[in-house]
Amino acid sequence: MIPSEARIRNFRSQPRNLRGAVTMKLDDKHAGNESLVGKSQQYLGEKHGANEKPVTNGRGEDSVKEESNGKCDTARKSLNRYSWQEIQRHNQKDDQWLVIHRKVYDVTGWAKRHPGGHRVLNHYAGEDATDVFRAMHLKLDTVKLYLNPLLIGELAPEEPGQERNKNSQLVEDFQELRRTLEAMNMFKANWVFFFLHLAHILILETLAWLIVWHFGNGWLVTIFISFLLTISQMQSAFLQHDAGHCSMFTNPKWNHLMQKFLMSHLKGLSTKWWNHEHFQHHVKTNIYPKDPDINVGPLFLVGDIQPVKVCLEFPST
Repeated sequence: MIPSEARIRNFRSQPRNLRGAVTMKLDDKHAGNESLVGKSQQYLGEKHGANEKPVTNGRGEDSVKEESNGKCDTARKSLNRYSWQEIQRHNQKDDQWLVIHRKVYDVTGWAKRHPGGHRVLNHYAGEDATDVFRAMHLKLDTVKLYLNPLLIGELAPEEPGQERNKNSQLVEDFQELRRTLEAMNMFKANWVFFFLHLAHILILETLAWLIVWHFGNGWLVTIFISFLLTISQMQSAFLQHDAGHCSMFTNPKWNHLMQKFLMSHLKGLSTKWWNHEHFQHHVKTNIYPKDPDINVGPLFLVGDIQPVKVCLEFPST
């Protein structure tokens, strides 16, 4: 900014000692700026060409990359390495480790805050949870923010990717099936289908109440609307199942709201109870006693282990 003539006259009218002090401050400030510019250029690795324009020689960028890569390498080297024998010992309620993509996580403190329920993590304590983790979590970037603080190590290089008692070919077939379905866009929701599904549920519910309001509550009316409500209630159960799996919308919050509407308002049941039970069913399908869907007590005895356990709990007299 060019100083005005009045400011120049005012400056010249000041005593010499004051003018000298001001000049020294301006010189010091200018020198300080030059030093800062010089340091920044030295750090960024810039040099001036013939046209006096700064030209980047790439040294600064390379040094930053090398520094970040060095930190990543140090973090990898600092991770503890565990064997499956050691990991499988941490399978208790107050001591839970699990493996995801060969990384070992201590989820003991996180289990009570887990949105899917603490039993889901307890069922996989001491085991490999890679496939079920991928199946139950849609937004992996968000989930990784919670996983990173729980990381305590990784599998030793000589250890297999899953427990030795698992059928490795079966695991590979399942992973190949998922890759095929993803390539076919089978996990992409068709909003038209879900809209029509919800529309016919609401139409049946509304029609049933209108019939009662118009014709009264006679026997024939009751039987007919019972038929309508049975269909709508079953369809509501199927649709809330899809919403509970976050299959209707890309945003999980909209799925949870739709499930609450269908399950709590139309059917009068608890969504938290259903999710708590159903998530266990999917992570340990038909595995007794971890799958609550097959834990039907003495009414129906499923499999080979359940009848023996029931007989031991209720011995004949």
